[in-house]
Amino acid sequence: MSDPSMSDPILRVEHLTMRFGGLVAINDLSFAAERGQITALIGPNGAGKTTVFNCITGFYKPTEGRLALQFGDPAIWNELDTLTQHGLRSRTHHGGSLFLLERMPDHEVVRKARVARTFQNIRLFPGMTVLENLLVAQHTPLMRASGWTVLGLFGVPTYLKAERAAIEKARLWLERIGLTERADDPAGDLPYGAQRELEIARAMCTDPVLLCLDEPAAGLNPTESAELSRFLRMLRQEHATSILLIEHDMSVVMEISDHVVVLDHGVKIADGLPEHVRNDQKVIAAYLGVEDDEVAKVEAEVGL
Repeated sequence: MSDPSMSDPILRVEHLTMRFGGLVAINDLSFAAERGQITALIGPNGAGKTTVFNCITGFYKPTEGRLALQFGDPAIWNELDTLTQHGLRSRTHHGGSLFLLERMPDHEVVRKARVARTFQNIRLFPGMTVLENLLVAQHTPLMRASGWTVLGLFGVPTYLKAERAAIEKARLWLERIGLTERADDPAGDLPYGAQRELEIARAMCTDPVLLCLDEPAAGLNPTESAELSRFLRMLRQEHATSILLIEHDMSVVMEISDHVVVLDHGVKIADGLPEHVRNDQKVIAAYLGVEDDEVAKVEAEVGL
């Protein structure tokens, strides 16, 4: 069941289980991510965080469980059980859309359910320019405008209009991340922190309703991490973007998250506000690698 305190969820993860042969990577996980908020999924190495992301984004088909995403009129949540029972992938009705992600391949999760994802290792096209990296994210509307043919090469009006819109959107995001003057530079020439923001901006060019970020602060220095935190807060505040992130940098997590879910060996051990999770003895024990009743002793030994 989803957390009843989440009054307007965009994503419900219900009883998610993922097995690889005899290994249970995720065991009966349930949580909800609220619309327009930043939800952090944290835990020690091997806790199962990336496996959860892979299930949500269609890379893995869960062994069990339901992954429901909704946008538009939230009243369509009332049709979730009917959608599940009828074996369908999605339903759009009266301005609301509802999707069962566990039934969708990854390309449909991106295109139809509008879930965008970045990875721990930056996956820009380093030889393409900064601007081109933002344009390539918009290939679907451009191809649609060309009728999925080569008509775009001949300057048909519908394609030219779509192309102008794509360039304008790319320029908007270049301004947002302060890279307008480097639009024609190869993306691989940017500093690491700027590459990370460019990758997130590229994901935003797809107009996602849910942005999944896999360790966005990985490899960043403190100054770059602070800039990333500012950028993510801007996405939440000015674009009402719902963000689900995996992150090991606890300073970033505690600074920007509205809601934190903690995994340990595939099991949820905490779920709530950052300040609540920070002081949870099970969470501290998981990160220290000790039993609950040993936390106080270890903290004293290491000076925490």
